[in-house]
Amino acid sequence: MSAEIICVGTELLLGDILNGNAQFLAQQLAQLGIPHYYQTVVGDNPERLKQVIEIAISRAQILIFTGGLGPTPDDLTCETIADFFKVPLIERSDIIEDITQKFAQRGRVMSPSNRKQALIPQGAEILPNPTGTAPGIIWQPRPEITIFTFPGVPSEMYPMWEETAVPFLKSQGWGKEIIYSRSLKFWGIGESALAEKVSSYLKLPNPTVAPYAGKGEVRLRVSAKATSEAAAEELIAPIEKQLKEIAGLDFYGVNNDTLASVVGQLLRASKETLSVAESCTGGGLGQMLTEISGSSDYFWGGVISYDNSVKVGLLGVNQEDLDKFGAVSATVAEQMAVGVKTRLATTWGLSITGIAGPTGGTDTKPVGLVYIGLAGPKDEVASFEYQFGTTRGRALIRHVSANAALDNLRRKLLTR
Repeated sequence: MSAEIICVGTELLLGDILNGNAQFLAQQLAQLGIPHYYQTVVGDNPERLKQVIEIAISRAQILIFTGGLGPTPDDLTCETIADFFKVPLIERSDIIEDITQKFAQRGRVMSPSNRKQALIPQGAEILPNPTGTAPGIIWQPRPEITIFTFPGVPSEMYPMWEETAVPFLKSQGWGKEIIYSRSLKFWGIGESALAEKVSSYLKLPNPTVAPYAGKGEVRLRVSAKATSEAAAEELIAPIEKQLKEIAGLDFYGVNNDTLASVVGQLLRASKETLSVAESCTGGGLGQMLTEISGSSDYFWGGVISYDNSVKVGLLGVNQEDLDKFGAVSATVAEQMAVGVKTRLATTWGLSITGIAGPTGGTDTKPVGLVYIGLAGPKDEVASFEYQFGTTRGRALIRHVSANAALDNLRRKLLTR
């Protein structure tokens, strides 16, 4: 038995709102151990919704609908479901009473259009909505099919799921097993290269291992089905250990770890401090660091040296080197790192200079060219060159540049 999530709303198809409901429900289904292989988004169109239902009942036994339960003419979920299964809608007086009371509590009178929300398929049970006016339904139109409907408003849908749907599903025998996952994070290796290294693990039945790429990083999702989270972690632990050993320094963290948080842990453990000098990232590196609670323990500050006069006057970059090599160069990156480390009196200095685009590139220094400088406690200085490409876009180039800088510092802290 498996579930399918069906999200109804033209606004979802147009990209006007983010489909967070599907993510929430997918995570909840995993916690109940309910397999979930498909998600569908469909607009406010009854014929297309019927087509979606036809496909869904051929491959899933639990259908979870969100959206389309409001009082307006384009809210068609309940009546379309009823029409598909050839069942009449009936008006429930208890729903009308509930809606009337909720309007009265707000000092308002129920609009006639809200009576539409009291129409549910004959034989369906009400799925109460404690905060909004649109109730959902729990319905088995056929012995092998269970349907849930929820409003699209997350603040209404979430408590309805937790307070009514979850207890119902558990009463049907679900929740005895869970699907638990850990996300292993890697930087400095591509998805295909990592997949080749761990290819034998991608065929495991339980736990399963699956690679996927993010913004410059790669992840391996390790998922186990077990009777409890603790039991799942026991299954995952030896596989996680082996994957980390294979990846070596390319592995940097799990789940909610970021390169900034991992670097922070290392600096705090060694009682060392960091300052940064940024050009093309415009403060993005400093923002990543200060998003970590308690980062003032090790991060002392930074300089956004966008103009060359700041590089020279504040960071001590040599004007002749600027003229000879240009602002985007290994030499300038190193001098920026040394300059900020010296001016702020920190253990480490980290710098970024590059061309984030979309303009400013040349044949010899194209958009996406970035240099990172690193100055350490023993007067050691290093630089690293990256070509992030011209098609990534300005925001992504800035993001991966900042993370690449943090990754170089992480590797240095781990291997010195």
